[in-house]
Amino acid sequence: MLTLRQIEVARAVMVTGTIAGAARLLNVSAPGISRLMKYTETSLGFRLFDRRAGRLVPSEQARHVFEQINAVFDKVEDLRFVLERTQGGAGQDLLIGSVPSISHVMVPRAIERVRAAYPHLVIDINILKLEEAIDYLLLGKGEVVAMSYRFDHPALTFEPLARGGLFCIVPLDHPLASRSSISADEIVRHPLIGIDPNDPYGRIMSDIFRERGLSYGITIRARFGSTVCSLVRAGLGIAVIDQFTIAYDAFPGIRVLPIDEAPVFETWIAMKAGTALSMFAASFVRDLRQEMARPGQVSLPGRTARHTVT
Repeated sequence: MLTLRQIEVARAVMVTGTIAGAARLLNVSAPGISRLMKYTETSLGFRLFDRRAGRLVPSEQARHVFEQINAVFDKVEDLRFVLERTQGGAGQDLLIGSVPSISHVMVPRAIERVRAAYPHLVIDINILKLEEAIDYLLLGKGEVVAMSYRFDHPALTFEPLARGGLFCIVPLDHPLASRSSISADEIVRHPLIGIDPNDPYGRIMSDIFRERGLSYGITIRARFGSTVCSLVRAGLGIAVIDQFTIAYDAFPGIRVLPIDEAPVFETWIAMKAGTALSMFAASFVRDLRQEMARPGQVSLPGRTARHTVT
């Protein structure tokens, strides 16, 4: 029997017509090619090549052998092509979901890295709320969902994603815009824009006030953090928002103030229990986790460096 290496070397000699040419083609030494060919012919019991006019040509005895060698080599090349396409994501899908607060800035940054690694991968991104995320995973519509909160469910598994901070955002022309920080007690003295505190995402923002016995009276209620930021930019009030929504100056025209109590929250990756992630989903989770942990996401007034949550 011939090994794949022997087939590769024999074909290289056949294509180039010389031992030296085969060595250059395969980027190996000529003596190594010569030794392997002698060993191969000895093992087979007949010559593979005859020398004619200074070139090596397939012997008459080996003519049918080389027909099969070419067929095998073509199949190996086909296999290599399929493997390369699969590794690049060709013919493959990545189905992922995310809550709005993570999808606005962080998911695109992670997807940029996934696309660089798998240029042919088909990527499908769904923006989901809590009730939608459960069905999305259990019905097999996607592999993972990036969440800003976790909950108990027997058919779902949650893994830590990243820790984030909360900030106060105000319009640029607001009296508070000149401040370097603000306390929770001061925040509630102003008209507030926010998410319903009964919503799991809204509860992240309201907890800082509830824990201190402060009234969190929202004058304008919105469903998404991006809408909250736009309302603040329009001068309709101030708000508490998570760092991932406003990362990398996603909303010009607002001032970001650290909150004195420095509240933090956890984010999660949710997936169907008992299932293994595809290499593409695992890559997305890894890239998203790294992007969300990257320091310097939030610009703060009067500081040359950006804020980092640890």
